[in-house]
Amino acid sequence: MAVTALPKSVLSENVVDIIASEMAQGVERAVDCWMSQIEKAITDVHLTSLGRLNAVTEVLQEYKSLTGKEWRMGRKDSARHGF
Repeated sequence: MAVTALPKSVLSENVVDIIASEMAQGVERAVDCWMSQIEKAITDVHLTSLGRLNAVTEVLQEYKSLTGKEWRMGRKDSARHGF
């Protein structure tokens, strides 16, 4: 059986497609994780409204800390950008 070599451009496109697909799946898993944590916090019947708000705030703080976005996502900064 003869092995046919693929052109480098085809290999490059395949590698890029594979990497992009893996990155997209990773982002989707991460977003699903954060959203499930927030959903759990806001639907916890054992918490008061303030407790739910605090639980969501904790999830947000953990996200900011783990992603290194604490310095960029302050209240003043988001008010300037209309978020």
